[in-house]
Amino acid sequence: MTPTTNVHPGEINKFGAMAERWWDPQGEFRTLHDINPLRLEFIQRYAQLEGQRYVDVGCGGGILTEELARHGADATGIDLSEDLIDIADLHGLESGITVHYQKISAEDLASQQPESFDHVTCMEMLEHVPNPGSIINACATLVKPGGMVFFSTLNRKPKAYVLAIVAAEHLLKMLPKGTHDYKTFIKPSELSQSARACGLALQGMVGIEYNPFTKQFSLGKDIDVNYIAAFKREG
Repeated sequence: MTPTTNVHPGEINKFGAMAERWWDPQGEFRTLHDINPLRLEFIQRYAQLEGQRYVDVGCGGGILTEELARHGADATGIDLSEDLIDIADLHGLESGITVHYQKISAEDLASQQPESFDHVTCMEMLEHVPNPGSIINACATLVKPGGMVFFSTLNRKPKAYVLAIVAAEHLLKMLPKGTHDYKTFIKPSELSQSARACGLALQGMVGIEYNPFTKQFSLGKDIDVNYIAAFKREG
């Protein structure tokens, strides 16, 4: 599978069609806005932001990428949706936050710029590609030895199907219907094994939990649904 084929065109079109609503904190992507501070908190447990070069793989409209830059990182965001890259660029102009965005695959960037970034983030993206292992390998290639790679994705457990698809997409309408496909979810053991094969050593993993009564997200020990993991590039 080549970098240009490690993509579901339907996924690109699906999210690209909603690009203009990406930055609406009360819209379909409200969940991304709600969990963004938690992602940043987790990243800062393992890596500095100020003066560090980051690449955000599968950046979408740039919600996390822009926040990394806001905290002093030299941030690059990459995505294969031109619509999302355009929206990310536009929002950066409006916010005055400098981010470098590029329409390119992780694999192609890794071949062009190996070991060029201090740290790599790849959030809620692995479950949307045909070959997540290829993305994991590209992220491991992009980061400098000793740097951190951060992944977040969904666990392939019945609980995740009930909460992330039935509840979040259909009952609570926290996400657009069709956002997720259960069979593409990734177990933590699978992620860890693929990362280890690429020279990435697990440093920590937590769950992103949702309380339906307070309508608040938090980091916790329950990794049965959403989880985020930190890996260190060996060497």
